[in-house]
Amino acid sequence: MVESFAEVNGIKICYEILGEGEPLLLIHGFGVTKEEWIGQFIPLSKYFKVIRFDNRNSGKSDHPIDKFTYKMLADDTKALMDALGIDKAHIVGWSVGGMVAQEFAIHYPEMLMKLVLINTFSHWPGDDTAIEMYKQGKIDHMNAVKENPVKAFYDSATPGFSRKFKKLLMENPKKKFHGLFSAEDLIEKDKNNPISLQDIENFAYGLSQFNVLDRLSDIKNETLIIAGSHDRSMPASVNKIIHDNIPNSRFEVLEKAGHTSPIERAPEINELIINFLKS
Repeated sequence: MVESFAEVNGIKICYEILGEGEPLLLIHGFGVTKEEWIGQFIPLSKYFKVIRFDNRNSGKSDHPIDKFTYKMLADDTKALMDALGIDKAHIVGWSVGGMVAQEFAIHYPEMLMKLVLINTFSHWPGDDTAIEMYKQGKIDHMNAVKENPVKAFYDSATPGFSRKFKKLLMENPKKKFHGLFSAEDLIEKDKNNPISLQDIENFAYGLSQFNVLDRLSDIKNETLIIAGSHDRSMPASVNKIIHDNIPNSRFEVLEKAGHTSPIERAPEINELIINFLKS
């Protein structure tokens, strides 16, 4: 796969394109990279022209020191579409990527076809102390990866994956799941993440400023909201709030699925996305 760069709002954004058809942009979350879409990029490219990209302060895109809001990340997404000559696209956002996608839908509805939100929030439900705890968890994981990437991966897999799936990953680290990735691939993905303390600070600031709850009713595009019944980070109940406030939305809950369901449950997630976007 070929990585390319686009000048976007004064910075360089790294992106990859695969497939043909209607454009579909994948927006990743806090502290990860475009490779987090390891379960979707290739399968969805059989049906769409899929663009995955590193947000600012992520992956191989530029890492400015300035703080940003998630509205600014939505502006980057719009500018990337402009740079690529894309007038309208489907948008899929996961976790913080779903927050960026909500900002995009509110501010650039004319550029949006259909919207898919996976395991996300409409606003941070806790206080500043909770954000500090969330930020510290990201810092701890960053440091743990530097010290021992294998241990760090399996430690982080405990809240994100089901116990059964984690056990399968540990039993055979080379086994390809869904024909897409192995535990070794996932560990390498985390190991190659160039995240810094400044990046974490910037994303945490964006999280503290994010609240679109009162503007969700402005989203008129068809929307699919996917949640995991066992997601501890962004529970199904907070995703249900988004569904209740977006007029033209559908809500799907994957039973026994955690926050990293787009990886563990990739075939089911992909089927939901394809059927929704093609209907």
